[in-house]
Amino acid sequence: MENQVQNSLFLCGEVENPPIFSHEAHGIKFYTFTLLTKRLSGTFDRIPVIIRAELLSPDFIEGASVSVKAELRSYNKKTENGNRLIVSAFAKEISLSEDSNHENDLELFGTLCKEPVYRKTPLGREICDLMLAINRKYGRSDYLPAIVWGQNARRAAELNVGNTVNILGRLQSREYIKVVDGIETVRTTYEVSISAFEKVM
Repeated sequence: MENQVQNSLFLCGEVENPPIFSHEAHGIKFYTFTLLTKRLSGTFDRIPVIIRAELLSPDFIEGASVSVKAELRSYNKKTENGNRLIVSAFAKEISLSEDSNHENDLELFGTLCKEPVYRKTPLGREICDLMLAINRKYGRSDYLPAIVWGQNARRAAELNVGNTVNILGRLQSREYIKVVDGIETVRTTYEVSISAFEKVM
């Protein structure tokens, strides 16, 4: 793996809902929709995609197959219960796909900004949680949670804050239950599932 690519995400899947207006910045309107991508297990990841108005097409209707070249972005959203990290795919290019193949391929080059957290599931499976900072233009960075499994988890646990790594993987969604004031709410979180990584320095 080479380190020229800072942040590259390629998605191919099915539009779950037509694009809706999200926000406007510097005179540019942005829209958002959810893209369904199927895993090998048959379950689906629900990926939020942000798209500039100029890239919109009336063909991006519910059920349409599309391909998206994007960058993975994050920002902190202020809520009543504190900040919440929001992760989404920022579309650079998007087009209708001629087939119904599902792809979710991610390549990142970033810096570890928190100590790795190594643990085991109740069934003994090894996991390591990472938090990566990915640089982008104008001095900004995206902070992305990542998860590593098995032998790679043991290797990742030996990383230190400040180490730079190349990563191959996918963006996955996961639902969880959040309890606020005794009320249960189903929420969705997003993380990078790492299939391979290489320490650069």
